[in-house]
Amino acid sequence: MSVALHYQWSGPAGAPVLVLGSSLGTTGTMWEPQLPALHRHFRVLRYDHRGHGASPTPAGPYTIDDLGGDVLALLDTLGVERVSYAGLSLGGMVGMWLAATAPERVNRLVLCCTSARFDTPQPWIERAAQVRANGTSAVAEQVVARWFTPAFAAHEPALIASAHAAIIGTPRQGYAGCCDALAALDLRPLLPAITAPTLVVAGADDQATPPAYGRAIAAAIRGARLAVIPGAAHLANVEAPDAVTALLVGHLAQPPGMAVRREVLGDAHVDRATAGADAFTADFQDLITRYAWGEIWSRPGLDRRTRSAITLAMLATLHHDEELAIHVRAALRTGLTREEIKEVLLQVAIYAGAPAANRAFAVAQRTFQSLDAG
Repeated sequence: MSVALHYQWSGPAGAPVLVLGSSLGTTGTMWEPQLPALHRHFRVLRYDHRGHGASPTPAGPYTIDDLGGDVLALLDTLGVERVSYAGLSLGGMVGMWLAATAPERVNRLVLCCTSARFDTPQPWIERAAQVRANGTSAVAEQVVARWFTPAFAAHEPALIASAHAAIIGTPRQGYAGCCDALAALDLRPLLPAITAPTLVVAGADDQATPPAYGRAIAAAIRGARLAVIPGAAHLANVEAPDAVTALLVGHLAQPPGMAVRREVLGDAHVDRATAGADAFTADFQDLITRYAWGEIWSRPGLDRRTRSAITLAMLATLHHDEELAIHVRAALRTGLTREEIKEVLLQVAIYAGAPAANRAFAVAQRTFQSLDAG
């Protein structure tokens, strides 16, 4: 049975909703470093897991179904149909469950410093027993040592003290009940069912959920991307707030047209183009995304195959070889065959001249050879 979670709204009313899920032993306050940037794009909903913060603490053990069901019940209570979701550690596990179990409710997904399954349940079984017997203070020092790198901890004593206090303030039954959920966790069978565009974030120095866990998640979710943050441990959003914030905003707050741009050109090309943007070129990248892909390529009057054929013909005529190679690849993604691309270029030969077509055939041939070589 679900419980009525404690929650907090922030950000502009009427903006798209972003739900933030926190880690074991923390509350929604852990996301405060990201809020100013997120509020420029989202109405943010932070919640406390059952047994944490101001949420109820039912008797354990808990399961991931319990924790995910609580969030679904909260969204139903608030009348929120669709959200984007970002979660760290335990919050990320809830996010995977939510996106797989109720895919119609999740627009976009970020999974930070988390795992679909642990190598062995024993550490969680032992930690649950220790906490039930001696309280959360018995594990606070050990847990916080894994949350941050030693260098960060040495320079941020006040933050480390606050992290200790958060764990000690977590009810023992709530903390132990969530440990039970982690001991039994195995989300691997659910991952292929996730359809929301997914970004997986890992801390390079994370001992609790090492980057290998993130790589396994990204490999199992179709189209998921992995970003590893150098010099960050488990609470990467706290230790490397700027890097995590940039990744969150870049993935979740995509301008209109970005989804179409990725579908036509492919993630690898778009990632290279956007990663290379700086203060001088960022506005141009935004212009292209919004107007070329958000306006023209998104219009319903022509299907994508037709738009690809037209684009190939114009680029060939204008001798834009680099763009032509990109759109030969794109044409294959939109459903044109190599035979159909050949027919487009033959049409170019008649109406734009044999030299233009000759050049275009060479570009297309090199592109096909590159694709065939893998």
